Amino acid sequence: MSADRRRPPAAATADETDAVVDTAAPPAAGSGQSESLLTIVVAGGANLLIAAAKLAAGVLGGSASMVSEAAHSFADTVTEVLLYVAVRRGARPATPDSPFGHGRESYFWALLAAMFTFGAGGVFAVYHGVQAIVSGERSEHLALSYAVLAISAVLEGVSLLRGLHQVRGSARRLGVGMGEYLRRTPDTALRAVTLEDSAALIGIALAAAGLGLERLTGSTLYDGLASILIGLLLCVVAYRLISANKALLIGQSVPPRTHDELVAELAALPGVAGVPELFATYLGPEQILVAAKIDFVDDVPAGEVERIADEGARRLHDRHPKVSHVYLDPTDRGRA
Repeated sequence: MSADRRRPPAAATADETDAVVDTAAPPAAGSGQSESLLTIVVAGGANLLIAAAKLAAGVLGGSASMVSEAAHSFADTVTEVLLYVAVRRGARPATPDSPFGHGRESYFWALLAAMFTFGAGGVFAVYHGVQAIVSGERSEHLALSYAVLAISAVLEGVSLLRGLHQVRGSARRLGVGMGEYLRRTPDTALRAVTLEDSAALIGIALAAAGLGLERLTGSTLYDGLASILIGLLLCVVAYRLISANKALLIGQSVPPRTHDELVAELAALPGVAGVPELFATYLGPEQILVAAKIDFVDDVPAGEVERIADEGARRLHDRHPKVSHVYLDPTDRGRA
């Protein structure tokens, strides 16, 4: 565990020094990154096959909802490529120009992926659905379209199961529910794949319903309406992903439960009277920065401050392996 410290004068007490003790722990192991990369590759491969099959069925059969589903899968494929870039570039080590690493760059690329889903998937599907309703062209080759949708559902299901497997394991390790984990996880690639695969299965159901209702009623309204609903669904998913990535880029704090655990660990250190203030934010999917003001008891020698700070950083890292940087400021509670 490396440390860059400014030592207080030997004769000073903890209440008399304004020194900031910076203890940097090595980043957590990249097992989460490897899992996310596998999840992305599985999803990207499935979406590429699905996009080609849907496009062929949509063009041959003249179905607006099938063409919209093809756009959906194509957008998802490009999204997976951008997410792959996000994970790889975000995992690069720190440099003099980026002393905290490049973790937040992953959120930038993930933000671009979400915006592409909104434009290339959602907006296009809505536009194509309106166009289909206005033109009144009927779909053909219904059997082909249903066969493609069935195969697509299987492939999307495999990809979704892979994502849910990772979500379940991560949520279990943290002792939270899967829904809460997905809402709060800094692993934006995992969140994106899981939400997009879920939306893809709903979109397949909408496309199948639109085709069936068109055949039963003879009206092209239902196929076009299914396309519009698919587009709106993609816009909702994209908006959620854009909002999540924006918050992480700005500097999202850790969940309240994690924050309270970090405070409790520091407050339990020998010689610590309290923790008046603590901030913890994500530097990337695998890194958390912690900055806290520590109120030491009056009789703690200045020489002990550094040792207690090192112990505090070790405890935080042991409890939460993603804690990579810890900054502790010895502070008088009355002046905090």
